[in-house]
Amino acid sequence: MTRIGFIGLGNMGGPMAANLARAGHAVQVFDLVAENLQKAITAGCIAAGDAREAVGGCEVVISMLPAGEHVCSLWLAEGGGQDLLGALPAGALVIDSSTIDVASARRVGEEARVRGIRFIDAPVSGGVAGAAAGTLTFIVGGEQADFEAARPILAQMGQNLFHAGALGAGQIAKMCNNMLLAIHMAGTAEALALGVKEGLDPAVLSTIMGKSSGNNWSLERYNPWPGVMENVPAARGYQGGFMTRLMVKDLGLAMALAEHAHSAVPLGALARNLFNLHATKGQGAKDFSSILELYLDKAPGEK
Repeated sequence: MTRIGFIGLGNMGGPMAANLARAGHAVQVFDLVAENLQKAITAGCIAAGDAREAVGGCEVVISMLPAGEHVCSLWLAEGGGQDLLGALPAGALVIDSSTIDVASARRVGEEARVRGIRFIDAPVSGGVAGAAAGTLTFIVGGEQADFEAARPILAQMGQNLFHAGALGAGQIAKMCNNMLLAIHMAGTAEALALGVKEGLDPAVLSTIMGKSSGNNWSLERYNPWPGVMENVPAARGYQGGFMTRLMVKDLGLAMALAEHAHSAVPLGALARNLFNLHATKGQGAKDFSSILELYLDKAPGEK
């Protein structure tokens, strides 16, 4: 059993912490949302009064936060935050599974190294369903030895563990992945909307494309049309998934990365504009697969 601190219990972090508790670890958790804390307690985690209490006596600490500013505030006290690195003993391992900008990940990691604390950036892929099932993909940046030290913990939350390279490499790979995800989700929604407007059944069209050259993850595993697939956000009003506003954030990170690399990303830029337009129409809290609604004259099922 390992004593693990876990900070950030949203749609992804909550199920991840619960899986660690089910695996027999003592998981000390904190989140600003009381409801998230209560769910974690029900799943067998130990609630802490604040972030500093959550990391007390822990060998491993995991953070899952919305953006780089939150990560830097938590670990480095930037913007009046907590300097949580100062609460950890030398040799402790920090696993930051937030999806953030590369510079922030490297800044926190380098400061951790100076203080004798091991740090890896380990963003995830696989969605809320993957977090609940413990089948996430972890994309890790950092020292090989630190990746190996984290492997037993990561393996209890995910199935696919990749060491992408040095500190920050996990974030770079995640940005590339999410840019591609946004592109094929927008394309899938566009194709389904076209077919349905011309009289095709969305389930039949999905099956046809799924067995043809147009098949992709969004179509096969995360279909955006309500009623076509069970246990996806489209089946529950686009709730409980990866919010559109977070996809907009990730695409913004990808655009900044492309500018730094002097790399042309015309499809990524178009996808960002589409998801941003969708968010500005009041859909930012819905799952990103709700981009389907942008292509329709009315919401699916609306009379």
